[in-house]
Amino acid sequence: MITIDMTLPMQIINIFILMMVLNVILYRPIRKILIERKEKLDGLATDVENYKKNAQLRVEEFDNKMNDARRTAKAEFDGARASATAAGNEKLAEIRAEADTAKADQMATVASEFAAAQKELTGKIDDFAGEMAGKILGRAV
Repeated sequence: MITIDMTLPMQIINIFILMMVLNVILYRPIRKILIERKEKLDGLATDVENYKKNAQLRVEEFDNKMNDARRTAKAEFDGARASATAAGNEKLAEIRAEADTAKADQMATVASEFAAAQKELTGKIDDFAGEMAGKILGRAV
């Protein structure tokens, strides 16, 4: 049975004193440590988010620069290819022109030699005919 005497208020006072002492010695420092830890974790979480955003921005920036570099390189490559093709076509045209000129010169030379040979042989037709007739007949004509 519970008896109400002087020990009950003493126990209540002891419990309050114990609560105050524990509050000062144990609970406040632990709460302070927990609050500091929570603030630190919140700060770290914010830093992590900022780092992720910065990393994402840098990746996007890198991708944009790579795309720009690819476009620039492709444009330069296409320009170089076009200039090389143009230079090749120009050189080919020069070579064809030289070949056509040389061909025309050779054809003119052959035509003039043919005409000279024809003229020379035309003048000797009678002599050749006489020689051939002489050889066929076996006597001089």
